[in-house]
Parts: sequence; structure tokens; C-alpha cells
Amino acid sequence: MDAAQYPDNNAPSAPPFPVVGDLAYDTVRNRYGVVMERTPGQVHLRPKGGGLEWVARPEHVEPAPASEGLSSQIAQVNARSRGEVL
Repeated sequence: MDAAQYPDNNAPSAPPFPVVGDLAYDTVRNRYGVVMERTPGQVHLRPKGGGLEWVARPEHVEPAPASEGLSSQIAQVNARSRGEVL
């Protein structure tokens, strides 16, 4: 078999859809949130710092970049080092 005959074998795969617990981006509301639940046609998100949950359509939700999740973790570590509670 020639690899040139099967170009899709080398195609990059789509990013995985966020699952429960993942940080995701709602492209309609321009907000980041943690995936709390997935139901047919709906993704339930909650702000990463806590707050009211909202519902988005799956086609409007994408994985958050790793840097976004990291920045919130760094903020928590910094606050803890200063004796603050987030």
C-alpha cells in the first residue's frame, strides 16, 4: 500500500471535544467555563472561579487552550503563597 493513496492517514485529528471537568470556551458568549454536564444538544458550563452555570450548544463549545487553564492555576498558587484564599 502506498501512503500517497491514503492521504487522510496522515491528516491531523480534530481536537477532542471537552468532557466533564475540562475547561472549555463558549464561542457565542466569549467565556471560559468548566464542563459540568453534557446532554444531547447541550453543554452545561460553570465559570472556572465558580458562579452560575449556563448552557451552550455543542457546536459553540471548543477546548480551551492549555495556557488559559494554566493561568488560573498560577493565580491560585500565587494567592496561596501570599496567604490569600481564592
